[in-house]
Amino acid sequence: MTEMTTARKARPTRLVAVGGTFLAMLDSTVVNLALPTLHRRFPTESISTLSWVVTAYVVMFAAMLAPAGRIADALGRRIVFLGGVGLFSAMSLAAALAPNLGFLIAARTLQGIGAAAMVPAALAILLLDGPAEQRARAIGFWSAASAAAAALGPPVGGALVDAFGWESVFYVNLPFGAAMIYGGVRSLPRPPRAQHSIRSRMPDPVGTVLLAAGTAALTLGVTQGPSWHWTSPGTLAALIGGAGAIVAALLYTSRTRVPAVDTSLWRIRTFAVTNIVSVFYGMAQYPWLLVGVLYVSTVWHYSPLQAGLAMTPGAVTAAITALGLGKRLAVLGPRRVLLFGLVAIVACGVWLVLGLTQQPRFLALWLPAGLLVGVGMGATTLATSATAALSAPPVAFATASGVNTMARQFGGALGIAVAAAVLQTMDGARAQAYERVYVYCTAFVVVAFLITLWRMRIPAPPQATMTQHPAGESREQVADSR
Repeated sequence: MTEMTTARKARPTRLVAVGGTFLAMLDSTVVNLALPTLHRRFPTESISTLSWVVTAYVVMFAAMLAPAGRIADALGRRIVFLGGVGLFSAMSLAAALAPNLGFLIAARTLQGIGAAAMVPAALAILLLDGPAEQRARAIGFWSAASAAAAALGPPVGGALVDAFGWESVFYVNLPFGAAMIYGGVRSLPRPPRAQHSIRSRMPDPVGTVLLAAGTAALTLGVTQGPSWHWTSPGTLAALIGGAGAIVAALLYTSRTRVPAVDTSLWRIRTFAVTNIVSVFYGMAQYPWLLVGVLYVSTVWHYSPLQAGLAMTPGAVTAAITALGLGKRLAVLGPRRVLLFGLVAIVACGVWLVLGLTQQPRFLALWLPAGLLVGVGMGATTLATSATAALSAPPVAFATASGVNTMARQFGGALGIAVAAAVLQTMDGARAQAYERVYVYCTAFVVVAFLITLWRMRIPAPPQATMTQHPAGESREQVADSR
């Protein structure tokens, strides 16, 4: 079978996996511009209460990524991916039909769990159900979908809300979800019959619940800290309780046969350093995208649709960069690509800090900045995703992907908390407030650059041997590289 024929056979699988990733990441930001319209739909609710429509999804998405990746490696990526798409789609319909705000928030919470199941399983599908020699290119597709979706959320959300109302941001998921379920059932390979029972392959349930609850509580405390106040009982309970639950999960699961937390991955130096870098990158990426929309809306007085479209150039260049560099990743090396991406983001940060004005300057300032930061985010997302996944053995691809995406999501929650604190203490209608946020974002990227430069060393791939997949599949097992 020729390489072209193999790639053609893998195309439906690739489309399904990339589509799932795109939808999950898109819904992290697509609802942001719907909040004013939701306020008119539920006029008795406060803005802080309405913000839970966004917060509930983000918190559960971050909390369930690592457990979902572990379950996908143990139970099988096909069943976890299809289950995640089904839950995500069903909760999208429930959110669109929500009779009250409480029902809408509950639907968004479950939708976040479905999204968390889709993302790590999707990358494992791309890496293991396609040609092994095209793994770097597959990560390019996955990274392009991830980077572009987060940036496209505001323009897509703005256009849908303006044209069809807030319900449309949820209805739009339904045809794509149905298409992915249909395509997944037809194209995703069925794993061989497992040699062991499902119960024996599933990670420790107590540790899994503790890990998810701890991550959710920590993310909640960080996300709500600026509005609840950092010294309030609720914030302190979330932060301390979340940290305690994670410590308890690590202690408890270390004594179980199938631990909820695969601590062996953290002994791989490349994996550990990449996730630290991803936290700092997330601290810049998510507030960067958020304050960009706020800046052009509040300072330049763009409409929601105009504000969303102003973010589109960055999404386009992010996707093009990830796809293009994905083809050359093996030649260039992920460390070099990562350094390039971080330098591009720093350069854009300096450009914005020095150039933000009170008067609109789209062509002279915003467009080139958007194109440049898109290049940086596309390269950085590609390099961190590839390094984290491929530094793990193939039987742990989904786990590694889930942990890395969770690191970026948690960093994003920290960064948004910093941005919210800055905007609360300054006049949000003045360009100076947004300059300060971009200063912090740029500083976070500089830290990520220095960690990459000094601590990240990516060894040559070790000799592969064959081992038995926990779910009954025979896969390459790559020895730990420290």
